[in-house]
Amino acid sequence: MKKAFYATSFDDLRELLLNNNLNPHAASTLHNWHFKKKKVEACPENISLKTKGFVNDNFHFHLPKLESVLQSEDRTVKLIFKLTCGQKIESVLIPFNKKYTICLSSQAGCAMKCSFCFTGVQGFKRSLLAHEIVGQYLEAWRWLKQNRLGEERILNIVFMGQGEPLHNFNEVKKSCEIFLSTHGLSIGSQKITISTSGYLPGLKKWNKEMPPVNLALSLHSPFDEKRTQLIPINKKYPLKGVINSIDALKLQKKQFITYEYLLIYDFNDAQIDAHEVGQLLAGKRAYVNLIPFNPFPGSQYKRPPLQTVKVFKKILDTYKIPTLIRDTKGDDVLAACGQLNTSIN
Repeated sequence: MKKAFYATSFDDLRELLLNNNLNPHAASTLHNWHFKKKKVEACPENISLKTKGFVNDNFHFHLPKLESVLQSEDRTVKLIFKLTCGQKIESVLIPFNKKYTICLSSQAGCAMKCSFCFTGVQGFKRSLLAHEIVGQYLEAWRWLKQNRLGEERILNIVFMGQGEPLHNFNEVKKSCEIFLSTHGLSIGSQKITISTSGYLPGLKKWNKEMPPVNLALSLHSPFDEKRTQLIPINKKYPLKGVINSIDALKLQKKQFITYEYLLIYDFNDAQIDAHEVGQLLAGKRAYVNLIPFNPFPGSQYKRPPLQTVKVFKKILDTYKIPTLIRDTKGDDVLAACGQLNTSIN
């Protein structure tokens, strides 16, 4: 069976070439061609015919197929991909100053069943392989190159699309290693963020196994009873244990943990909630993103008034916790936070 080239690290490719009595320098040429230059055709540069034949015989270059594109009035782009198995996934390009953050999916559907998330309604289909994760980035870049020439700069990667990234730890880890490789995409570790609902088995592996990328926790409530209503796995992995695991992570200089807090009208948006969050995170290397709830078809929750959001932020400011109110982007095409669901496409 052929290996996925887009899931093969530079070191693994170099070792494979060496073990087959081929020039290991071809690994650098191939990664430069297919990752850095993002070419889809066979590499014509400085590679022997024997090496080309080996690559052709041992690797496939399959990527998720871009099936459709939805563009928001605010220029957010939702990309809908079809996998070789027939399942669909979504990625989102979020614009800022003619540059983009890409929101990647790590699974088709999600097993966490979070009540505030449209993906949770869809259910879990399967975890993605590394080449399917990396492929979202590459195909999104090519779409920008073809449709928004001069704007094909994807500077940040966030694993905040469909799926729980730490529930697919090994393939997410492998994709991050490929994103970070200086022989290929060469994205800085500070530009990659993995978001988790609090999947404790993955958090416990983080220190020893995950490259030094950023971590974001979907907090959404400091109270276990409320948090369990929003995030059912909180019952199995309560917040205290999750926070303790995060506190034990080794952070780089000036690195913060991002805590995402989805504000839901008349549920978790009261001043008592804000004070409890402040007390929970005070003194930690924490950064809070406040996200007003984004409605989706059939959702039971509502977005709070902007003034309520501002009061919540003002309270967190008194605890000296850096806090940002995140702008809603792409909600007119169901591309905003919590709105992804391929079962409707």
